[in-house]
Amino acid sequence: MGDSAGSFEAFAADVARPLFGTALLLTGDWYLSEDLVQETFARIYRVWPVTLDHPLGYARSTLVRTFLSHRRRRSSSEQPVLQLPEQPTDEPDAALRRTLVAALLTLPERDRAVLVLRYLADRSVAEVARDLGKSPGAIRISSMRALAKLRLLLGDNEPDLVSGGN
Repeated sequence: MGDSAGSFEAFAADVARPLFGTALLLTGDWYLSEDLVQETFARIYRVWPVTLDHPLGYARSTLVRTFLSHRRRRSSSEQPVLQLPEQPTDEPDAALRRTLVAALLTLPERDRAVLVLRYLADRSVAEVARDLGKSPGAIRISSMRALAKLRLLLGDNEPDLVSGGN
């Protein structure tokens, strides 16, 4: 194992938190997010050492593909719940964040993936296109449509989401 395993462990330690955050936004489920990140690391480890220009981008792509394929698998026996359990937080905008996550969870998985990667993970259109295996034009159209759906869901009840706060 030696140096290769050590470099993978260092890589995993560096990217675990951002991957988990992305997974949590995609799923809205703490435990499923942990499972998706673990499965992502297992898939990356199989091809390690990876010689990539952007290993975090590769990890995000793998995470999103894992998320999208998880929903299609018939072996998944977990059942969604109508309301997520309360999670303690110190964030001042926790209610706003819960509202946004709840709205995101109503969108189709691919739309949710586009919005999370593009706006919440702060990825460029080209990076999201590469991650999802789509053209930049398709990502622009998907994000425009998904944002319109999100705005319809949220309406004028959440002005902070529309105006960016303050």
